[in-house]
Amino acid sequence: LFSLTLAYWRCITIVIILAGMIGVGKTTYTSLLAKELGTTAFFEPVDNNPILDKYYEDPEKYGFALQIYFLNKRFKAIKKAYDTDNNVLDRSIYEDALFTYINTLQGSISEQEYKIYLELLDNMMEEIDGLPKKSPDLLIYLEGSFDHIMNNIKKRGRDFEQPDNANGLTDYYKLLHTHYNSWYENYQYSPKMKINTDHIDVTKSEDWAKVYQMIRQEMKSIGIGD
Repeated sequence: LFSLTLAYWRCITIVIILAGMIGVGKTTYTSLLAKELGTTAFFEPVDNNPILDKYYEDPEKYGFALQIYFLNKRFKAIKKAYDTDNNVLDRSIYEDALFTYINTLQGSISEQEYKIYLELLDNMMEEIDGLPKKSPDLLIYLEGSFDHIMNNIKKRGRDFEQPDNANGLTDYYKLLHTHYNSWYENYQYSPKMKINTDHIDVTKSEDWAKVYQMIRQEMKSIGIGD
C-alpha cells in the first residue's frame, strides 16, 4: 500500500501547506508528512534568519523588516514548490499577512508600513495567479490551546522566543493565538482541514499513524489520495 501511495504521489504535482501558531508543531508535522509521502519539505527560515532575534529584542525597530524578509522568503518558497513536483511547506505566504496585522495592532508596524506590505503582497499574489499551479491542494491547520503552545515554546528552548515580565511576548502570543481561528475560517485558497494537537504527540509512532490516516482520508475525499 505504501509503495502504491508513493507511486500515486509522484505521478502528479501536489502541494500541501501546514499552518498554525508559533510552537504548535508545524516543523515536526511537516518533516513526518514529507517523509511519509516521499517528497520535499520546505521549512520556515528561522535558524539562519538575520533579523528574527533582533525583532524579539526590539519589535518596533525590526517589525517591518522582519515581515518583508519573511514575505520574500515565502514568495520564493511557494514559487519553487509550485514549479517542482510535490512538496510540503511548514508555513506559507498565505499565512504571512496575519503576523503583519498583529504587529500593526501592537504598534510594531505603522499603518503606512502595513499598507506598503499589503500592496507588495497583492503584487506577489498576482504573480502566483500567473503560475501554472495557482494554489495549494490542501491546507492543514494545526490548532492547540494557549497553554499547550506555550509549553512547546518553553521545551524547544529558543532563547529569543521565551517570554518574561519585560519583553511583552506573552501578550504578543496571546494576541496571535486569539486571531488564528478567524484566519483559518476565512482562508479560501484551497481545501482545508484542522487537527487539534493538544493530546497528540506525533513523535510517538502510534499517534503519528492516527494523524497520517486522518490526512490520507482528507486527501482522498478531495481527490488527491489513492
